[in-house]
Amino acid sequence: MGNNPAIAKPSSWVARFAPLIAPGGAVLDLASGGGRHARLLLDRGHAVTALDRDITQAHLAHGAELISADLEDGSPWPLAGRVFAGIVVTNYLWRPLFAPLIATLEPGGVLIYETFAQGNEAFGRPRNPDHLLQAGELLRACAELTVIAYEHGIDGASVIQRICATNAPNPRQLNP
Repeated sequence: MGNNPAIAKPSSWVARFAPLIAPGGAVLDLASGGGRHARLLLDRGHAVTALDRDITQAHLAHGAELISADLEDGSPWPLAGRVFAGIVVTNYLWRPLFAPLIATLEPGGVLIYETFAQGNEAFGRPRNPDHLLQAGELLRACAELTVIAYEHGIDGASVIQRICATNAPNPRQLNP
């Protein structure tokens, strides 16, 4: 996975909003896969924690703290007591994680989230509604945060929903 240039390239959404994360701040790359976003954030000078069920795929995350955890098996949140300046999630949806993720943002933290939405079944996988966001679901999940940007629509051959949100009291003070 990490050797495929198309997969190794970071999401343009993540790359666009990564500069808002406090310089040098700790970042969580949740469901990190091959580590494409961990690599982007490491290269930006962040301490990165890459968490996935199978961390053996995280070839690009060299230098990150790697944590193997099944987030869907009912185990406690593996990062209890830790906070992050940024949290990145792409191509992954497990609704019970919304509250722990938001609680894991440090004051002034930035959440960058992007995954598949309803309508994607017309294009391919995932098709299961359990793995597709409902219209406006990220907005509702992030209701206690300040939304920097939000999109929902067709992107290439997928239906995607994206959000960048912060718990900063004044989002204008985020890193430019």
